[in-house]
Amino acid sequence: MAEQVFKNRKNSSGSDTVFNFIMYGLAVLCLIIILYPLYFIVIASFSDPSAVANGYVWFYPKGFTLEGYQELMKQDNLWVGYRNTILYTAVGTLIGLAVNIPAAYALSWKDLFGKKLLTFLFLFTMFFSGGLVPTYLTVQQFHLYNTFWVMVLPFSVSVYNIIVARTFFQSSIPADLWDAAQIDGCGTLRYFFQIVLPLSKAILAVLGLWIAVWIWNSYFNALIYLKDQALYPLQLILRNILVTNQMQSAMGTGEAAQIALRRANLLRYSAIIVSTVPIMCIYPFVQKYFNQGVMIGAVKG
Repeated sequence: MAEQVFKNRKNSSGSDTVFNFIMYGLAVLCLIIILYPLYFIVIASFSDPSAVANGYVWFYPKGFTLEGYQELMKQDNLWVGYRNTILYTAVGTLIGLAVNIPAAYALSWKDLFGKKLLTFLFLFTMFFSGGLVPTYLTVQQFHLYNTFWVMVLPFSVSVYNIIVARTFFQSSIPADLWDAAQIDGCGTLRYFFQIVLPLSKAILAVLGLWIAVWIWNSYFNALIYLKDQALYPLQLILRNILVTNQMQSAMGTGEAAQIALRRANLLRYSAIIVSTVPIMCIYPFVQKYFNQGVMIGAVKG
């Protein structure tokens, strides 16, 4: 009997080893598939564009050069775009949290009057919207067109963020806490600001990061609702730089076209690095809250 148990354990241990080996192999393969494009963009931004175009760049830069970054630094409106994007991201993130978190907290209350109807109306907007033209007319009627606030106010509400935060409040803030606070004479607003919010650092960090990344990477709203270049965000300015150089290379002939094409290829990867590195630097500071908030807000409930 003991010998049979020993054999079963040995076979089980061998099968677990094979399974773990396969899983680790797949994990490493997925990691390479995900990380290599990012690594390639970095080395391509420091490589000669002709070497990149001819497929000579694989694992390290070829023809090391900083021309791409130097060309970007020469663009005066680049710094204007950086300033605008930082302001849009900072103000937009605060406004986004200010409107989404209270809405999510209200929907998390079991005794909220009309809760099912309100939830349905929120969810309805996830699948059906007025479209671009009605939204454009609404922005104009509220005198937000071509202003700073058009980038942070009209699109600050995110139903997805509200649902995630609502699930977090339902699963992480016990109802007995509100009963105990009432006994101590705590009102609704005081309870929300002094008890609920300090206990919700995880979901605040997650939603703050999501909103900040969305605003930082957004260029379409600026393309539609802004006409003053002094208000352009970084992403739109980089897009215009790349489009201008590509058009010059397409319309030019001979040596001029080759120079314009080389410049366009040179700026392509440098622009990606310049636009993504700042927002990526924020992630390490909210990583611990990010993991906790996503698991609690998305899995439970």
